[in-house]
Amino acid sequence: MSRDAMTRQMQNAPGFIAALDQSGGSTPKALRLYGVADTDYATEAEMFDLMHAMRARIATAPAFRGDKVIGAILFEMTMDRMIEGKPSARYLWEDKRVVPFLKIDKGLETAANGVQMLKDIAGLDALLDRAVAHGIFGTKQRSVILGANAGGIADIVAQQIDLGLTVLAKGLVPILEPEVDINAPDKAEAEAILLAELLKGLDAIPEGQMVMLKLTIPTKPGLYAPLIAHPRVLRVVALSGGYSRQDACARLSANPGMIASFSRALTEGLSTTQTDAEFNAALALAIDAIHAASIC
Repeated sequence: MSRDAMTRQMQNAPGFIAALDQSGGSTPKALRLYGVADTDYATEAEMFDLMHAMRARIATAPAFRGDKVIGAILFEMTMDRMIEGKPSARYLWEDKRVVPFLKIDKGLETAANGVQMLKDIAGLDALLDRAVAHGIFGTKQRSVILGANAGGIADIVAQQIDLGLTVLAKGLVPILEPEVDINAPDKAEAEAILLAELLKGLDAIPEGQMVMLKLTIPTKPGLYAPLIAHPRVLRVVALSGGYSRQDACARLSANPGMIASFSRALTEGLSTTQTDAEFNAALALAIDAIHAASIC
């Protein structure tokens, strides 16, 4: 796999990143939204089989290709599985020209100081080595900001940067994701603090290396323009954070330079009961809408 070609695509190509990385905690909800009831599986293994079938159905759909979907974030089990007879990451890049990323976070700590920090990632070194072997381009790590607590936000950015440096040392590009809860009563204030902390934190990134940022769509349009223009930032992407697709796309359109990295907003309206033709048509509409908002 050509890392130079992947880097060029992630830095310059018009499009968005599909977040196909629901973990054990969020998988049951994702399956329910897809029309799979909790009673349709008896074990965790069966649950993950059904989730992989959904992801594979998305990845193999005709509209899911690199001209609009420039990247995709995978769950660890997805990386280890096959799509159309190929390891998932290889299939995405070789068959669809979609750059593969890997979700590496293992959940969140209990809320304190207005944030939820990343839990320790057991076996991180081995996981990153496996990602490299699979041809993964980069990683993603999500933590959550619940309010405008300056100390907590400084801590969360410091943790994200520190983990990002570990990922960079393996030759991978980290997506740092300090998500601001869309329901935070002081969301705009939290985002202003986050911007300042990120601008300071990026000074720790070695010259010649770059990270990506995955951020909640800001309350103040254009707030993250300094990050988009930063020489150590490859791309700034937006999470949907619980907004509907229509709402998320409208908000994203007001932020030139940010592109989408949606999960629920991407799969909204997809169902296991749809025929392949119906499913492919619904996914194509979603991809077109999110792509349009990303290149606005």
